[in-house]
Amino acid sequence: DLAARHLPARLDHLLNGKALPVAQVVGAAAAVQGLQGQDVRLGQVDHVDVVAHPGSVAGGVVVSEDIELRELPDRLREAAFCGTAVLADRLLIDFEPGDTESEGYAAAFDVGTTTLAAMLVSLGTGKTVAVASRLNPQTGYGDDVVSRIQHTIENPDGLLDLQNAVVAACNEMIGELCRQAGIDRDRIYDLTFAGNTTMLHLLCGIPPRYLGELPFVPATGPGLWVPARQIGVHVHPRGRAYVLPVIGGFVGGDTVAGILATAMTEATGPTLLVDIGTNGEIVLFAEGKLLAAATAAGPAFEGARISSGMRAAAGAIEHLTIDEDLRIEVIGDGRPTGICGSALIDLAAEMLRAGIMGPDGVLATPDAPSFSRIPPAVADRLVQDHDGPVLVLAHAAESRTEQPILFTQRDVRELQLATGAIRSGVSILLKRVGLSPEDVDRVLLAGAFGNYIRRENAQRIGLLPREVPAERIVFVGNASLAGALMALGSQKVREKAESVARSMEHVDLSLDPDFQMAFAMAMQFPEKA
Repeated sequence: DLAARHLPARLDHLLNGKALPVAQVVGAAAAVQGLQGQDVRLGQVDHVDVVAHPGSVAGGVVVSEDIELRELPDRLREAAFCGTAVLADRLLIDFEPGDTESEGYAAAFDVGTTTLAAMLVSLGTGKTVAVASRLNPQTGYGDDVVSRIQHTIENPDGLLDLQNAVVAACNEMIGELCRQAGIDRDRIYDLTFAGNTTMLHLLCGIPPRYLGELPFVPATGPGLWVPARQIGVHVHPRGRAYVLPVIGGFVGGDTVAGILATAMTEATGPTLLVDIGTNGEIVLFAEGKLLAAATAAGPAFEGARISSGMRAAAGAIEHLTIDEDLRIEVIGDGRPTGICGSALIDLAAEMLRAGIMGPDGVLATPDAPSFSRIPPAVADRLVQDHDGPVLVLAHAAESRTEQPILFTQRDVRELQLATGAIRSGVSILLKRVGLSPEDVDRVLLAGAFGNYIRRENAQRIGLLPREVPAERIVFVGNASLAGALMALGSQKVREKAESVARSMEHVDLSLDPDFQMAFAMAMQFPEKA
């Protein structure tokens, strides 16, 4: 009866505030949960061998606590022993009259700090039948994980606020998926959730307080296999949810999912996985070892904290070039509303090339040596406001909102922070194994907008190593969601996820003596090659 949500505080109390080794916390949580991923499958049966309790299983079927054993004899006979047993490994979730084998579904979720994404899959065919995404409503309580952890500490109902927000959004997305597929939500039997450690704690209602305090220990390491209703998600009344295992305080199930989706542990040469998001994760596979680190990249690449930033939706500037003037491409081909992450990278790279901005990130003013080589039409877009120089991307008359779309000096700083965090993280991991960027065989670029990034522009601003040939940079899309999708209904994949999470070396960048210097140097944009 001991819930994982109570474990962090109780352990902390028992230890009188002393730090507990990660292995002990993980072991304690595993003993409390006793849960592992299982297969979900549907199949016709003419009888069911059942046992009442998991502890007495010797090869039969365990009855879900909500199906009374006394009901089964009547239900089997009412169906003339011709029906469909819904099993999660040996757990009987339901017995349905008739052949409903083709009517079973499962859904995978990527619980991102800024964005939520989900896919609905047919258990009969394995095909994706619906997709949904939306802004994570927790952003109303803070853009990053630290501010959300703080909200749970400072407000008595803070944890409930954040859990209710994300669970309500997941339920809305399930409704949207069901409408697209034309099914009822009680036909969904299996769910998987991937996300960083804080997001998964909040989803499950586990206090994240100790993720914000040294030594940043999560309440649970192994994956959780629980009734979906325990989280608050509305699918089949006895549907199950698998929450992917986490690696450390800030490296979570999304990283594990990304490793599964890219099969990077099968690579023959040093391979980097870079997941660009609010909580940027970096994984290095070299000489049979996996190292992972998280970087506080912030939400700039997802449009937050940028004066005219927005998600990649209709009206967003998605691509940008500078020649004699500034040229933009807008999602939906209409007038622009703002700028999204992929165009931010384009913009910074083009500004560096044109002399509008120096390697230190300072925007040019009329007295700057580089100002004379800026094309006149572009120079006219550089104006002054109370905070300094501003580049006008679209004038008020050109924008959908009838407000100018601007790129400010403060926006540059946010971009430098995000880029510097990723760049320094890559540098530290490579140094740990004695490699240089030239030794990297492949860079796998993940993230919601990864497919839309121009490689040469990402390298020009230092987001990706310039020493790696562009053809070795591979876009893998939303690897977190892809990995969660693989884990649907598959014990083999879930066992692999558990193995990957436990074999990983978690590198805490904040404790690395070289990190502060590496980060400070990475804040500078690279000089022209």
